[in-house]
Amino acid sequence: MKKFLSAFVAAVSLTAVLMTAESGFAHHPTTGAKSSTGEVAMSPSDKVLATLSSRQAEKSFSAYLTGYSYWDNTPPGSAAISKPVIHRKAGGTGKFGDPITIAVGHTIIGSRQTLDFKPGTKFYIKRLRKYAIVEDVCGDGRKPQNGPCHSGYNGHPWLDIYVGGRKSKAASSTSCARKITAVQQIIINPKPDYPVEVGEIADSGCKVFRG
Repeated sequence: MKKFLSAFVAAVSLTAVLMTAESGFAHHPTTGAKSSTGEVAMSPSDKVLATLSSRQAEKSFSAYLTGYSYWDNTPPGSAAISKPVIHRKAGGTGKFGDPITIAVGHTIIGSRQTLDFKPGTKFYIKRLRKYAIVEDVCGDGRKPQNGPCHSGYNGHPWLDIYVGGRKSKAASSTSCARKITAVQQIIINPKPDYPVEVGEIADSGCKVFRG
């Protein structure tokens, strides 16, 4: 159900911004790489998952993290999510037992939708000291696999975390999303005892720590 990747512009220098009409914005003009047969090539997220010997194995990898807020969600001014697991709406405090909603890329082939990371997959984000859980999708239109959320950024999987911001102005939430945007280390299937800065990202000052 997402998304506007509000942090994108401030993090990197890009040539253009592509706006999609169906349900939000996508911020990268480059379409997904395709094989010689015309099929969508394996995405960075697919490659990360392919390296895991077990779905439960903890593994660290580099990902491009952006943020979306209450104000630029789809629909705008809502905390709606498309793949609820432990939350009915986007949220979370960042603790292992209450991870923050995160959106991931996906594909739609025929009538089948497949997320790059399965709903319920947990991550630990070192720079934010937050746990996150896949509960939403990033990328719009009939062929989201042709957009940046699925194809990734410079070879890195793209993750889009919910920063919140309902209690603040839209501009403040956008600034928060920009602040956290970066290529950074992510742990998939993390253990439960990493340090946590508890609270909604926007409400807790959009703190960024050394990874």
